[in-house]
Amino acid sequence: MTGRVWLITGCSAGFGRELTVAALAAGDRVMATARRPETLADLEAMGGERVRTARLDVTDAASIDAAVAAALSSFGRIDVVVNNAGHGSVGAVEELDMADLRVLMEIMFFGAVAVTKAVLPHLRRQRSGTIVQMSSMGGQLSMPGFGAYCAAKFALEGMSEALAAEVAPFGVRVLIVEPGAFRTEFGGYRMHRSEQIDAYRVSTGATRASVDEMDGAQPGDPAKAAQAILQVLDHDEPPLRLALGDDAVDSIRAHHETLRADLDGWEKLSRATSI
Repeated sequence: MTGRVWLITGCSAGFGRELTVAALAAGDRVMATARRPETLADLEAMGGERVRTARLDVTDAASIDAAVAAALSSFGRIDVVVNNAGHGSVGAVEELDMADLRVLMEIMFFGAVAVTKAVLPHLRRQRSGTIVQMSSMGGQLSMPGFGAYCAAKFALEGMSEALAAEVAPFGVRVLIVEPGAFRTEFGGYRMHRSEQIDAYRVSTGATRASVDEMDGAQPGDPAKAAQAILQVLDHDEPPLRLALGDDAVDSIRAHHETLRADLDGWEKLSRATSI
């Protein structure tokens, strides 16, 4: 059988599901995973012999190892790994429950690192492959109420930027995907909401309101996002980061301009600290 072999986390909905569909349409093979693999039955029916499903909970090392082993047993190799599992979170920093924050980081940062580490020995040995990290425009900038979510994405991007340089000598690539608002159930039941402190309505009220209203109204099309990712994977010189959506491009560009203005405006003082 020809075509790439994918291992994708979080395939029950959103980007994970659309990437599975797009990969199968391209003639590739997919190990589609989710915490509840019974939710993937339609993908199995769609892909036939070119799709396998497995339980993968990114907070459970044994399930990660089992899913990687199943992919290798079924298809003989892994070419593309997509760290997609996760959920949203809204709440001011003071409102955050520390236990909830730790759970968020376990899923969205430590879980992605664990999956990445599990596949890297195989990618290094075959001297090829791509690790796709599903980040967010919130991996480069943060907004009131999204401190926890963006912290996880900032951490993922920092680790992935170092990783890209570390694995380049082995022919392994890293792609950090930074979507804006897409219709992926992000604002619905996949969004954790911290208990609100009334005083913070002035700074996070608008964010909470937009989260409550966004589901089903986001401008981004997940199917088009999946196609864009496949197009980048086929490119000879792919970028390290891929923004997806008008809002992502505009917001990231504006943030970069703010950073540049601060750097330029305070450059003299910054340089005056040398011995």
